[in-house]
Formats: sequence, structure tokens, C-alpha cells
Amino acid sequence: MKSTMNKALVALLGLAMIGCSADRGDGPTPFLLQDEGRQAAATRPATPSAGGSKSAVVFVEFVATPQDVVERMLEMAGVTKQDVLYDLGCGDGRILVTAARKYGCRAVGYDLDPLRLREAQASAAQHQVSHLVTVERKDVLKADLREATVVTLYLGTEINARLIPQLERLRPGSRIVSHDFALGDVPPEKTVDMISHGDGLKHTIYLWTCPLP
Repeated sequence: MKSTMNKALVALLGLAMIGCSADRGDGPTPFLLQDEGRQAAATRPATPSAGGSKSAVVFVEFVATPQDVVERMLEMAGVTKQDVLYDLGCGDGRILVTAARKYGCRAVGYDLDPLRLREAQASAAQHQVSHLVTVERKDVLKADLREATVVTLYLGTEINARLIPQLERLRPGSRIVSHDFALGDVPPEKTVDMISHGDGLKHTIYLWTCPLP
């Protein structure tokens, strides 16, 4: 019965796998943990297992980034044709496609949701940038990011903090841009607030340049 209720809760919340965008809002974030073959829906931060390690699978609500916020993120990062952009939790691929179209750079997206990955591939094909855009089903917490010169994020406070060890391996001069969520206790180099024309809401964009302080 409990398992059935958990599955129903997940379906009702419309949860998408890690990084499909973000856990927006001030209240608890709904997500799904997978621990030794058992699944449990929750609205609290991930907690360590008995062995002391956190689950690598976290489901967060899909919320798309407005297009004008996407463009501002890329401007803040100073993206050029020579960059290799990684979007962690690429969702429908709008950051990847915009970077490839506007700047001509190579763009790589990771997500765990097959539906979002198909949307990203379709968008890249529609805008004729499939030769520049690569998407892959991968847990962002296990991804090797060392090839990236720009990393974009719209995930959540906890996930961002857990990504810090990977982001610390980026080469000097690489840029990290996060929509609405800070990077643990790492102070940003620049913070910009903007009102999106897409949804009329305030959005905050954070920028860091590597090496991280």
C-alpha cells in the first residue's frame, strides 16, 4: 500500500529526474530517493544512508528557464565560439540550443529524463544545430566536467552544493552560471537580478570564474 501511494504521489507531482530544471519555490522540494532498491517519495532534503553516503538519484520538479533568462546567463558567462558548454540537467535543451545558435559553440547536456532528452534532440534538429549539440542520459553527480569551459545550472541548493567537488576540477578561466540557486558557501563573482518578460517573475543569476575561491 505504501509503495502504491508513493508511486501515485510521484505521478501527481509530475516529478522529473535530476536537473530537468529546478526545485523552485520557498517550500520543501518534492523528490524521490532510491536507496538499496527501495523508493520513497519525500519533501525534505536527501539524508545520508546508513553507510553515510547520499543517494545519487534525486527527482526534482521540471520548471523551464524563461528564454530571456537563458540569454542573460550566456551573456554573463561571456560565451564564445571557442567554448564548450555543459548544461547539467539540460531539460528541453533550450540553453544548449541557444548557445549553439547564437554563439556557434559546442554544447553538451546531461539529464536522466528520456522525455526531456528527446525534446532537446528535437529542438536541436529543428534549429539545425544537431552537429553542435550532444545530449546524454547521465547522472550529473557522476559526470566528468573537465572538458567544459562553461557550466550552466538550474538544479537546486543541495544538488549545487554536491556538485562543488566536480566543479573544482574545471580548468582556470572556466565559468559557472547558476539560475536562482547559489553554489554552497562559495561566494559568487557576480549576481544579477532580473524580471523575466516570459513569466513576469524575478530571477537571480549567479556567476563564478574558476578556480573557485
